[in-house]
Amino acid sequence: MTLDPATAPSLYPALLYRDAHAAIRQLTRAFGFKKEALYESEDGTVLHAELSHGNGRVMLGSKGRGGAFDTAMTGAGPTAVYVVVGDTDAHCARAAAAGAEILIPPTDQEYGSRDYLARDAEGNIWSFGTYVPGAAS
Repeated sequence: MTLDPATAPSLYPALLYRDAHAAIRQLTRAFGFKKEALYESEDGTVLHAELSHGNGRVMLGSKGRGGAFDTAMTGAGPTAVYVVVGDTDAHCARAAAAGAEILIPPTDQEYGSRDYLARDAEGNIWSFGTYVPGAAS
């Protein structure tokens, strides 16, 4: 996926995982992300990966590989990420079928969104819904 710098998102969540390869498998199989980039060290450690969903991306890598970002993230808690999807119920069904832990099933919100909440294998919280931040109501 090639992004036009004029329309590309300006925010990119970055997460570190103890098992980045397992995280990539879960995020692609359960949540429908597409692997866009994967850079590994000679021993297979994920140095940097990018997964896309719609026009957004999340960056991830392996914990414990050293470097300033890894050091800064030491002891950090789980991260929460929100992703816009077109069909919340179908997306949730796919995630559940792939074994994702569903914390809150698809629910209509007072502000007009329909969303659900899931946890990935390393404790990060993922919220998927129809609300588009910043879009005209």
